[in-house]
Amino acid sequence: MKTWLKGRQAPADLPFLLILLSLLIFGLIILYSASYAVGLYRRGDAYAYIRPQLLYAALGLAAMEIASRVDYHIYHKLAWPLLGLSFVLLVVVLFMPEYNGCKRWIVLPGLGTLQPSEIAKFSVVLVFSHIIALNHDRMKSFSVGVLPFALILGTTALLMLLEPHLSGTLLILSIGAVLMFVGGTGMRWFVLAGAGGASLLVGALVLMPDLVPYATDRLSSWLDPFADPLGDGHQTIQSLYAIGSGGATGLGLGNSRQKYLYVPEPQNDFVFSILCEELGFVGATAVILLFCLLLLRGLTIAVKAPDKFGALLVVGFVVQVCLQAALNIAVVTNTIPNTGISLPFFSSGGTSLMMLLGEMGIVLSVSRQGSQQKY
Repeated sequence: MKTWLKGRQAPADLPFLLILLSLLIFGLIILYSASYAVGLYRRGDAYAYIRPQLLYAALGLAAMEIASRVDYHIYHKLAWPLLGLSFVLLVVVLFMPEYNGCKRWIVLPGLGTLQPSEIAKFSVVLVFSHIIALNHDRMKSFSVGVLPFALILGTTALLMLLEPHLSGTLLILSIGAVLMFVGGTGMRWFVLAGAGGASLLVGALVLMPDLVPYATDRLSSWLDPFADPLGDGHQTIQSLYAIGSGGATGLGLGNSRQKYLYVPEPQNDFVFSILCEELGFVGATAVILLFCLLLLRGLTIAVKAPDKFGALLVVGFVVQVCLQAALNIAVVTNTIPNTGISLPFFSSGGTSLMMLLGEMGIVLSVSRQGSQQKY
């Protein structure tokens, strides 16, 4: 199997690349605007969050360029090793210090932090695409089309629930379900999986009682955030104030009031609320439209992919990005309970940004080979 493409390469998909770069640039601008007040307060440095994010963006773009020129078929060989690595990291993180009641980051002295869930999402897409591509004609059977995926998802979900990381668990389960559906798993297995998933959830709550108060508090603050405005409902209330203050066109870039220590974590999970306050309904619509365009263009690339493996990789990665964005926006607007999920390309986080750009590089690699026969 070749690692590098030989001879003349077709160009990467330009519309997809332009949409992606628009999201990245837009995200960096909004992150700086949303984070300088909390950076100055917490670390005495207004650039505390944007400076490393710019570095990670540069590294991520370099990784994206390299990944776009590597033959994506190499990930057939890397799928299982990366899944094993992600399991190891998901175990290691359970021994790390807590932050806001969760253990989601591995501290790397002198280097920052590493979030294993980001690597887990990447490896699940690789392994699922690998299995389906090799066994696509047997996906209707239980032993091939259900069992291996259930074992992988079950192990990943269990480890992430121990953190606990409900939003990450939901996201990975959803990505896995989408790939199984596209790959040809029989519909009857999805019905049975729904019933089995409900049973597993009950079992998890019984075996891991710490999840009960965690989930109950999140549900209560979602249904009535104003019942505890200084406690569990505070973050949601301040987010809604920010969104409402933005109106149609916003207060203007940089003019948010809620980012001055009213909205907790404005540089992370709730960056979208600051965007709404500063750029209003128009700005929020523009961001949502960019994510929708990324999904549509990604699906176009998947349709033109030279093989099933490439198509599944593209579907997995673009669905991951857009589904995560949808979940974040739903949380910020209190459409669903607060689950602590970041907004791709906008929220602060080096591991997430570099993994996202690397994944987009693989999508561009598939697009190159999809049009390779023209050259």
